[in-house]
Amino acid sequence: MLKLGYALGVDGRELRIPLDEMREAERLGFDSVWVPEAYGADGVTVATWLLAHTTTLRVGTCVMQMPSRSPALAAMTAMSLDQLSGGRFVAGLGASGPQVVEGWHGVPYGKPVTRFREYVAIMRRVMAREAPVTFEGEMYRLPLTGPGTTGLGKPLKSLLAAAPGIPIYSASITPAGLAAAAEVADGVFPIWMSPERFEVLAEGLDRGFARSGRSLANFDVAPLVRVVMGDDLDACRAVVKTQLALYIGGMGARDKNFYNDYTSRMGFADAARLIQDRFLAGDREGAADTVPDQLVDEVSLVGPEARIRERAAVWRAAAKRGHVTTLIVSTDQPEVLPLLADCLLG
Repeated sequence: MLKLGYALGVDGRELRIPLDEMREAERLGFDSVWVPEAYGADGVTVATWLLAHTTTLRVGTCVMQMPSRSPALAAMTAMSLDQLSGGRFVAGLGASGPQVVEGWHGVPYGKPVTRFREYVAIMRRVMAREAPVTFEGEMYRLPLTGPGTTGLGKPLKSLLAAAPGIPIYSASITPAGLAAAAEVADGVFPIWMSPERFEVLAEGLDRGFARSGRSLANFDVAPLVRVVMGDDLDACRAVVKTQLALYIGGMGARDKNFYNDYTSRMGFADAARLIQDRFLAGDREGAADTVPDQLVDEVSLVGPEARIRERAAVWRAAAKRGHVTTLIVSTDQPEVLPLLADCLLG
């Protein structure tokens, strides 16, 4: 059964949380709301506020940036919000990118997949509360020893009651990241995906499922889907193209842009290369113009109401195949929420 999530935007100078929209989504049967975190508002504070002002919506972080928090702190946060909300918090984790991690948080980016595996392992141990936590990994060691330490660190066990069932999701689009998510997490949220090209995700996911012994049947694939409704299809597409061009062209260095690589794997390699060339040359408008209509149409819901309903049917078909479980919709038009509930949940 397909579920609906709502991607909250909080990237402006003023932190405004549209509680009326959240309550309307709750009334319409939305399952969840997801809170981003870049280098402005922190996701946990916003998630806490939302949990306090809603009653049935699950609230997830999309994402808590792992390099900025210890895994023990992330587990403490998840356990605290789980108790306070009656089990409605979802711990969405992500590695962010080198520019933010090293430029903003001032810590080494390291190996994101290795970090994720170790991070989740520690969180699981903390939340299970079966024994004082010890861990020996490449990125994390508990208790920590060595240069600069006192030698007084000791294994500890959470003071809070065990909460082993708190779901953990991963923001992943690389084959290795998808494999790690399928192996140790409960779900994954690709920043975008095509319901008609599931094989792009399946390669990595299947490797992880083979290691974990699980399958799509107990794993949540929850892509973000941009929604822009209007009679002018090209104008609606242009909104999505601007966002895609930013990620494909400018999110990372030329030789280390995960979104560009992902777009290439989706079958748009030539366009991805040209988008990046134009974006890095300062031609953002030209980069957006280069984004193929087909890519926009596959990964988003754009255009008049009838067209959105038509494309929604494709997503519902993908859900029946088990290729997607939750659509996390992103929109600047709260008036479309009833339409989305009708054509995706009805």
